[in-house]
Amino acid sequence: MEFISGISKKEALEIGEILAGDYEGKNIKIRGAVHTIRDMGDVAFLVLRKREGLVQCVYEEGRSQFSLKELKEGDTVEADGTYQTEDRAPNGFELRLDHVRILSEPAEPMPLPIAKWKLNTSLEAKLNNRAVALRNLKERAVFRIQEGITRGFRDFLYGEGFTEIHTPKLGAKSAEGGANLFKLEYFHHPAILQQSPQFYKQMMVGVFDRVFETAPVFRAEKHNTKRHLNEYTSLDLEMGYIDDFTDIMAMETGFLQYTMRLLRLEYAREIKLLDLTLPDVERIPAVRFDEAKQKVSEKYDRAIRNPYDLEPEEEQLIGRYFKEECGSDFVFVTHYPSKKRPFYAMDDPEDETYTLSFDLLYKGLEITTGGQRIHDYHMLLEKIAKRGMETEGMEHYLSAFRYGMPPHGGLGIGLERLTMQLIGEENVREATLFPRDLSRLEP
Repeated sequence: MEFISGISKKEALEIGEILAGDYEGKNIKIRGAVHTIRDMGDVAFLVLRKREGLVQCVYEEGRSQFSLKELKEGDTVEADGTYQTEDRAPNGFELRLDHVRILSEPAEPMPLPIAKWKLNTSLEAKLNNRAVALRNLKERAVFRIQEGITRGFRDFLYGEGFTEIHTPKLGAKSAEGGANLFKLEYFHHPAILQQSPQFYKQMMVGVFDRVFETAPVFRAEKHNTKRHLNEYTSLDLEMGYIDDFTDIMAMETGFLQYTMRLLRLEYAREIKLLDLTLPDVERIPAVRFDEAKQKVSEKYDRAIRNPYDLEPEEEQLIGRYFKEECGSDFVFVTHYPSKKRPFYAMDDPEDETYTLSFDLLYKGLEITTGGQRIHDYHMLLEKIAKRGMETEGMEHYLSAFRYGMPPHGGLGIGLERLTMQLIGEENVREATLFPRDLSRLEP
């Protein structure tokens, strides 16, 4: 009988372990994938790809005890040799090779030149060969940055007393309403894929006071733009005992501040690789919806065509306005018209045609929607009736309010959009591991 007692120490080292130790002139072992081979004749550079970056290995005719011809791009290997400081090499060291043992071999050559600094190929080709394209260091770095955003969201909210929850994505009723639903059959009953965890996170405010979730949401919208997906990851939070909706805006500002510090500290390699300049989020301006429309109309001589919503061009102009006037890449646009907000949005008591809600724009693109919710049971029923809606399918949601709920609010952040704007890409698919849109269900 055998017992497993925990993680065992491996003989092969990771890059971080090597950099933390004193291995000059010592024999070490490392495992990785052959990223590229540069054959110079008597000497060749065998570059291995690992999770932390690249390791330069040196093959020397007469010293290295294997044939370079045995190796090819895509092999995974175990290599051993002598550590040597080399400032010109990735991570400042190289391995003078003694032996290489092949662990696995590819069946075919690479379909894309992943060893190049930049993949000079179409987005379509990258998406069709996604698992291979992401082996390119710059492509891979995008999703390390995305990890940092998600990590920042989680860590910051844990520190603020939030509880992480996991809500179902199959349901009988949508939180957002409308016709943009993916409908399916669930054991002979009609069901939908959730557009949002809104109902569930509000219900859980009555349990934990503060909750958050990072999970996929689904929108059956027949769009084919650079900013939309039919499945995306939403960073959601909901918090109780707020004074007003500005508490939610303040919480998001805190998350952004925490995350930018985290990225600078823990993701410096990826920031350098992608040549990123992180935004200043110490102070984020806020402007009313109607005022924002008026400001950009006057400054950029653009007629207001839709008084109830922001058109994409208006969002871009608002972003441009506050960059020019305040030096900020971000701006909160508040008090959206009630006509364009869900039934659970709290109306402004001073003017019920507007709501106590907001969007956060980043470089002229909406990345967040949030606001204060109706917490009074009777007020909620009145709003539902006023809109001519039915309560069927919402009984469990409404029961939470029947038995008392604190003043609360929350938000949802589009992870892929936030990543796209942060890395300076123009298409949200560049910041999506495996995009789902009108034409793509694979890979």
